[in-house]
Amino acid sequence: MTDPVERVNDQEPLAADSASDAVEAVRPVRERGARKRVTNYGTGRTALLDAAVRVVARGGLRQLTYRAVAQEAGVTHGLVVHHFGSRDALIEEAVAHAVHSSLSASALGAGTGSPADFSAGLADMVDSGPELQVFQYELLLEARRRPELLPHLRGLYEEYFEASRRELGRILPGPVSNGTSRLVFAALEGLVLHQLVFGEREATEEALAELRGLLARLAAEPNGR
Repeated sequence: MTDPVERVNDQEPLAADSASDAVEAVRPVRERGARKRVTNYGTGRTALLDAAVRVVARGGLRQLTYRAVAQEAGVTHGLVVHHFGSRDALIEEAVAHAVHSSLSASALGAGTGSPADFSAGLADMVDSGPELQVFQYELLLEARRRPELLPHLRGLYEEYFEASRRELGRILPGPVSNGTSRLVFAALEGLVLHQLVFGEREATEEALAELRGLLARLAAEPNGR
């Protein structure tokens, strides 16, 4: 018996996604009964990506199928096929969606140059959207077993590193090395993971206060020493 979960790097639609499914995706709504097709491309695509994130956060990457995403989003299976075309494309866009949503919610790139504003929304981000964070950790761990996932993650995680470096550059007087930006981001990522697992928001806030105090002291150093 073949494995019901297809290879991640397979560019063909899932085995269960027949040509009739593709036709189903574009068939007029009145011919499909009670299901209502999402007509706003941007909103509809985002809703499907949110559904994919929830599916993976709840059951791991092996649960990510067109049908699971369609059921989670409350849309037709064919609509997911129509929007993404392959499971690989769905994963790639879901990773990008998760990273961009997290960057926006965390205020990592507040842009004020004030240490007090650094990652001001981090704890709120975890409490309000834990699925986004769990999804990313699931993908990171799965990438150790499936190297074909690394291209989806490497470039997009560079956005995190760059956002951290850019914001630190606004706070600190001297040039910010890659090592410094990676160190700070690693601290933030560790705090997110601990809050997800242990639910200790107060510990996150306390650690962030210490980090902001450290950044404030570094910013006050002459010549950025």
